[in-house]
This record gives sequence, structure tokens and C-alpha cells, in this order.
Amino acid sequence: MLRAAAMHIYLDYNATTPVDRAVLEAMLPYFAENFGNASSIHSSGQLGRSAVDAARDSVAALIGAKPAEVVFTSGGTEADNLALLGSVMASNQSRKHVITTAIEHHAVLNAAQALEKQGIEVTYVSVGSGGVVDPQDIRRALRPETILISVMHANNELGTIQGIAEIGRTAAEADVYFHCDAVQSAGKMPLDVNRLGVDLLSVSAHKIYGPKGVGALYVRTGTPLEPQFHGGHHERDRRPGTENVPGIVGFGKAAELAKMNCETDAVRIAVFRDRLEEMLTGSLGSVYVNGDRGRRVANTTNLAFAGAGGEALVIALDLQGISCSTGAACSSGAVEPSHVLLAIGLTADEARSSLRFSVGRATTSDEIDRAIAIIPPTVERLRALSPRTLAPAHAR
Repeated sequence: MLRAAAMHIYLDYNATTPVDRAVLEAMLPYFAENFGNASSIHSSGQLGRSAVDAARDSVAALIGAKPAEVVFTSGGTEADNLALLGSVMASNQSRKHVITTAIEHHAVLNAAQALEKQGIEVTYVSVGSGGVVDPQDIRRALRPETILISVMHANNELGTIQGIAEIGRTAAEADVYFHCDAVQSAGKMPLDVNRLGVDLLSVSAHKIYGPKGVGALYVRTGTPLEPQFHGGHHERDRRPGTENVPGIVGFGKAAELAKMNCETDAVRIAVFRDRLEEMLTGSLGSVYVNGDRGRRVANTTNLAFAGAGGEALVIALDLQGISCSTGAACSSGAVEPSHVLLAIGLTADEARSSLRFSVGRATTSDEIDRAIAIIPPTVERLRALSPRTLAPAHAR
């Protein structure tokens, strides 16, 4: 198992994870001696093809799918875009309507906005203060022209888990295709596409201790999908381009390990997350947990430190060897407050004072203890320098 470097405490596993040593070892031969193009018919190519097929089996097993239903992509963002744009473009309806939520990852939200520019109507369903969408609100948003629903499984900033199975039943009853971004739930909780009732599901390797630059989209048999790239006949004509064999091999190994260790990892990781959360909320005044504490993935806590700037906190903690985040990694450097935190009712100041801590497979008890010792005085020091009030603008 990988361990963080001495004196460095990594608490940003929702942004990315270290490549597991076993994953790296599985990948290495495909960078050099086994370098063949998986689409070539000679023996070197077929060696790569066999490795891709084996990885496809492993990714399919992680999510309860058939191997033929797994399309490899460059990551979760491409998978989300292929799901939304591809399914809408494949529809021959004259009027088209899409339903999603206000707290989706930008890969989904920006794809939805791109559809709006093409004249497609999109409904952004709001969520409650806990960061959970009411499945009945999804049902109420349905129209005769609705062709796709897209709801994420676990939120990347809050960790909150949505009622995907209930939404899946609603989609099936309405004969509407259903996409789920499962990038943050894969490897953290058991997944089964049939139990969830989804037609499309996105996953990413680098969130489950695999390499960056590779992901997958599950496409249920019979679900129409228009390719977004044009070229060869790779991935059963759904995603052209020479396969990233080393990355796919690494994804397969990471998926295999995730399926094997998911539930035991979650139990251990939840203990660390809960201890960190309880000690910080208990030792500091005006610290609040954002989102529903009862229904979230085991590794994530999002805390509002009233009176302290989130970005300043991230920098100050980084200087002391702690890596954490103000929210989505894709939004780092953005000056606007988190759209997720605004959507659950926080003010802009509250959102800007919030940090996400996400623990992982390599986290140790000693690291959590050290973080608990470092974070409170750092918060108090920044509060002393800040003109912000400690009192939150709305009741908790």
C-alpha cells in the first residue's frame, strides 16, 4: 500500500489519488516491451488487445456491467460529455429536454449548457440544504419531450449520495434514458448498474488509485449514442482513437483492487474522517459540516470555518504540510464561490470559508492526529487577521 511522504499529509483524495504500486507494476510492461497497437492484427497488437479486454472485464465487474457495455475514454469529463451530448444527438425527437441538478460536476453542467446553445431545453433541479435532490422533484420535472436525466451518484464536494435507484425507476417508467456520474462513488461503495437502473454511467481511473487520463462510460445495451469524435472504429464505433493501453491496463488493475477492498477500506476510512470532523467541530467555535452527514461517502467532509477565508486556509495548511481543497479540483484558482455550496443555501462568504477534506487508502492514524493538531491554531490565526464575522448568515 502506498504511503504519503514523511511530514506531508494528503487529505485531497477526491481531487486525485496516488497510483497504487500494484497498478503501476501492471502498467509498466505496456510502455516498453509490450507496446503494440491494440488494433493491429499481428501478435504485438493482439497482446495489447488481450490486455485491454482483460481490463474491460475488470471495469465491468466493478460496476456490475457486461464488458461489451464499457467504453474507454480519456477520463470522467469525456465520459460525461459523451453521455449527454451523444445521447441527445442520437435522439430523432424534434423537441428535446434534459433534466439534471444544480450540484453536478462542471463536466455535466457545462455539457448541459452546450446543449442549451443548440436549442435543447435543460431543467436544473434544485437540492435541499443537505445537498440531496428529492427524487420527486425529478419526477415533477419530466415532460413528454424529456429524453435524458443526468444525476450524479456522490457529490465531489460534499460527498452526499443521491437516491439513484429511485430516480432510475422514475426514468424507466417514463421511458427516459438515465445517466449517472459515478466518478466519486466508484471504489468507495458497491456499484451495480442494474440495481441503480442507469443506462449510462461515468467512472474515472485516477479517483480509484489508477492513472490519470483514462476513464470509462457504461452504455447499456440498446442505448443509442452518437460518437463525439470521428476517426476509426475503436470501442465498437462509440469512441475512435488508438487505445491508451498502459492507462487502460492500470484502470483495470485499479478496478480489480477497488472491488476487492471497497467495503473494508470504507470502514477504516470512515473512522478517520469522523475523528477529524468531530475534533475540528469540537475544538473550534463556528465550524459547521456542510451537507447531509447521514448519507455521504465514507471519506469526505466539507467544513465551513466561519471567519476564515478558504483559499488562505488551503495555502496556510499547505505550508505546514497538509493538502486539502476549497472544493472541486477543476475549479482551483476560481474566484467565484462553489456552485454546490451556494445551491445548498450558503452565502458567498460561507462558501468561501469552506474546506473539503477527503481521506483515502494511504491515510494513517498519525496523519489524522497531526492534522487535528495543526488545523485549529491555523484557523484561529487567520480568523484574527480577518474582518469577517464568526456568526453564520443563516441558521444551521
